[in-house]
Amino acid sequence: MLLLHRFLKTSNSTETVEPPSTPLEEEEIVPEELVLLERTLPDGSTEQILFSSAGDIDVYDLQALCDKVGWPRRPLTKIAASLRNSYLVATLHSITRSSETEGEERKQLIGMARATSDHVFNATIWDVLVDPSYQGQGLGKTLMEKVIRTLLQRDISNITLFADSKGTESDPHTTHRNFFCQKHTKDLQVLFNPSRIARY
Repeated sequence: MLLLHRFLKTSNSTETVEPPSTPLEEEEIVPEELVLLERTLPDGSTEQILFSSAGDIDVYDLQALCDKVGWPRRPLTKIAASLRNSYLVATLHSITRSSETEGEERKQLIGMARATSDHVFNATIWDVLVDPSYQGQGLGKTLMEKVIRTLLQRDISNITLFADSKGTESDPHTTHRNFFCQKHTKDLQVLFNPSRIARY
């Protein structure tokens, strides 16, 4: 019956979120690729923000995105292994097309989230990040919504989010080799029940 729990190591607080009025069965299927936004830039070029759950991601692009958000560097072989061993890798790309040169386009990774799973019941969402120059536009929220809906479409019944309760920041003095460093010691785990999904 509960949709959303937040478990803090120092607290047993629980928050309940009411389900949306639309039953899950009536919701549209999330396609593997979906244009989330299309706009004209001041120079006349057009930009599309594309969501993809195809899992196509370049480790160098991901490392550059991690650098932008201040996450510590990881060995590329380990980043590649984490992506390869993920059940779902979802991305946000900015695709910019020049108004002057036909066919010229630039594709940039601006967001990513991945999930691991037992492929039957459970999945955990990890490493959610959005390029700082694209933050504050609702793209992280939309990325999470699409990841959750994609997992639900694959009949995953228990979805958790692994994140720090107060955000993350890079720690240049640490000896830890985490994909990201926690700013605070309180962990946050969010559980989703497929029969009821949180409003975003």
